[in-house]
Amino acid sequence: MSSVEERLCFVIGSPRSGSTLLARMIGAHSQIYTRGEPHMLTPLAHLGYYAKVDKAPYDAILAAESIRQYVAELPRGEEDYLDACRAYTDVLYGRLLETQPGCRYFLDKTPAYALVLDFIAKLYPRAKYVVLTRHPLAIFSSYAESFFDSDYELAHRYNPILERYVPAIAKFLRERKVPIYHVVYEKLVSDPERYLAEIFDFLGVPNEPEAVNYGDHEYTQRGLGDPIGVGRHKRPTTESIDKWAVAIASRPERLELCRRIIARLDPADLELWGHPLETLWEPLERAGASGKKPAARKLDRYRLERKAIVRLRELVGRHPRLRRLLERVRLATDVLLRE
Repeated sequence: MSSVEERLCFVIGSPRSGSTLLARMIGAHSQIYTRGEPHMLTPLAHLGYYAKVDKAPYDAILAAESIRQYVAELPRGEEDYLDACRAYTDVLYGRLLETQPGCRYFLDKTPAYALVLDFIAKLYPRAKYVVLTRHPLAIFSSYAESFFDSDYELAHRYNPILERYVPAIAKFLRERKVPIYHVVYEKLVSDPERYLAEIFDFLGVPNEPEAVNYGDHEYTQRGLGDPIGVGRHKRPTTESIDKWAVAIASRPERLELCRRIIARLDPADLELWGHPLETLWEPLERAGASGKKPAARKLDRYRLERKAIVRLRELVGRHPRLRRLLERVRLATDVLLRE
């Protein structure tokens, strides 16, 4: 068994599901340490044995074939390969835990892990997994509003987030090969004291009710993480439960896109998420009946940067010569900065 495995807790959730909020709450416990998203396990899952990267400065297909043949010749095959991966991650997790005396757990909240859960469950079958799900269209709306300047079609073309994350997390919940605690975002923010106490019990640490007021606890953002929402509040709030529905219901083309997306998802997966088809559309029906329009969003530095990136990407897509120019500039800078 891994030397640090039983000291690891993973928060599993898609981007924009509220996982940063949940990680801040859990991480406010005196025996739990967390930081920004490490993204440490995702590259390991794509070394070739389980999956390969789509683009790499080497032939990923040949590398994947070679490593599978090599692993097949090891005395214990895949188990030896997992031991090697585990030795790498044990050192990195373990050394960081050594800097936090008194902490029982390191909490790793990296949304991309949801797409490599089969690998992580094999790597750390005795770790604890806290899975957070949210209304799928709330996730999609937040994703489009936050990163694509409210362009829902562009957001979906760039990353069909629901089609990727809903089946992956639902499969993980259905199979339950590892210790899992599942909480639905809408329930979490409505009764945070109850669900946080249940999570601490699941982790085997004493209940610290004051952790729900995560904003009162010192927290230094290191690494990647949510740059947008969670810092506006000091504790969970219900204001975002249905707010997203107005942005969709007020625009027929967005509503139609959402219907097409949901139609591609397995109803059994949606039920596992805590949002069955029977009730999935209720927030949108309420929003449509209210006649409300989405409030204008404040143009802060982050939104201004995202707006510029989205518009520039559109410009590059429409003008091949501009794209070629940028590719030449990138090549030149790569050469200039090469060590």
